[in-house]
Amino acid sequence: MQTALAIPLALIAAYLLGSVPFAMISSKVFGLADPRTYGSGNPGATNVLRSGNKKAALFTLLGDALKGWLAVFLAQQAGFSDLAVGLVALAVFAGHLFPVFLKFKGGKGVATAAGVLLALDPLLGLAVLGTWIFVAFAFRYSSLAAVLAATLAPVFQVMMHGANGQTLVVGVLSLALIGKHWQNLQRLMAGQESKIGSKKK
Repeated sequence: MQTALAIPLALIAAYLLGSVPFAMISSKVFGLADPRTYGSGNPGATNVLRSGNKKAALFTLLGDALKGWLAVFLAQQAGFSDLAVGLVALAVFAGHLFPVFLKFKGGKGVATAAGVLLALDPLLGLAVLGTWIFVAFAFRYSSLAAVLAATLAPVFQVMMHGANGQTLVVGVLSLALIGKHWQNLQRLMAGQESKIGSKKK
């Protein structure tokens, strides 16, 4: 039986897990510069890739996705209600965006959101991930891929399951992702956005 403290503790644990900065960890492991000091200054996989080290970028990508997936998966296995699982999903995502370990200045949340969606609903996660991959390979802009995938995520959710509580969670994730990429959208419209794989400056 779950105690009254189970959900608050799960939310705190999810936030702390989300706060783990895999971009910083991978940069340390692979002997790279702090990713906040070059490129976009974003502690995420796309910016780590600008270092030229694909292994470090992959480590960051998988780590950020795994923490999102793990938080939701553990909440599901603990028998939490759909509402509680949704709150855990938002908590781990918020941890990545506003990590306590990086003075609340985190990444943009694409990989972590993908992990969260894959745990909430694997088919939905794959549809959103497939959208990101298609746009990223077609146009070579990570930000454009992220925004389009985020925009379509609630659409996919409603098409698959109709409007329900999970739709609200997916909608919040989507709005947050679009908001975090607002400056990227401005650079895209100005023709100044860096493409995937461009070297650090």
